[in-house]
Amino acid sequence: MKLTDKIQTFCKSLSDSVATLIKIPLMSRRPSPRSYEAKDTIIIMGNGPSLRTALEENLPALMAHPRMAVNLSALAPEFSSLRPQYYILADIAFFLKEKTGKVPALWDALAAVSWPMTLFLPATARKMPEVSRLPGCVTLKYYNLTPAEGWRWLMNPIYDSGLAMPRPRNVLIPSIMCAMREGFRRIILIGADHNWSKTLWVTERNRVVSVQPHFYKDDDEELRRAEEIFANVHIHEVYENYAIAFRSYFNVKAYADRRGVEIINATPGSFIDAFPRGSLTPKA
Repeated sequence: MKLTDKIQTFCKSLSDSVATLIKIPLMSRRPSPRSYEAKDTIIIMGNGPSLRTALEENLPALMAHPRMAVNLSALAPEFSSLRPQYYILADIAFFLKEKTGKVPALWDALAAVSWPMTLFLPATARKMPEVSRLPGCVTLKYYNLTPAEGWRWLMNPIYDSGLAMPRPRNVLIPSIMCAMREGFRRIILIGADHNWSKTLWVTERNRVVSVQPHFYKDDDEELRRAEEIFANVHIHEVYENYAIAFRSYFNVKAYADRRGVEIINATPGSFIDAFPRGSLTPKA
């Protein structure tokens, strides 16, 4: 590496580290304690369309391990039969004072859960009125969405503390981090397609359009909400966001390696290149 590159890398790491140390006291709250109970395998179910294939072709293997569902998946018809032991919410839309779109229905679905389930929420959501409606079978645990980047020797104890995490540009990042804090030593990802660029284009009016399908059917209201999100977004901003998410996975991988946690991406055709590939039903 050239001297100029080393200087540039040092300056960026210094800037990122200082920014992280500033953000933590401003943004972070007390997280739930780490679990020190050693656990084996958890399957994190992203909402990508490939999850449909896993449900249809590998359901016994899926049901053989604890499962974590994310974001709007509680509205899918399969939710009550999958009975995930873990659930995480990360989209800011779930925590706004004014609940719009599918958000009220999501909280209703979570309030109707009838099996033991741990729900991970941002620490800033502790006093939300919706939380008080959740049944007694739902255990609440809180985490911080505070983004942290910088020198690895500094980031590792920060991640250990639960005060921050690699930039959580996608719900799978806090999902993996929370799974590690729960004590799981092996994490399998399914439904983590992340092939967003396949459904991205620009119209003749220079309007960015991104259709991000899920394993469940998106209704017209949800599609309109997606269009509104991209109303004033430019193509370079979209790709910058993609880059942040994919880079964060490498920071997650480095932290997992330090903790001795194995992360396997069992999503066919996934664009995530940070984790080794595998199968939900590995060959004997």
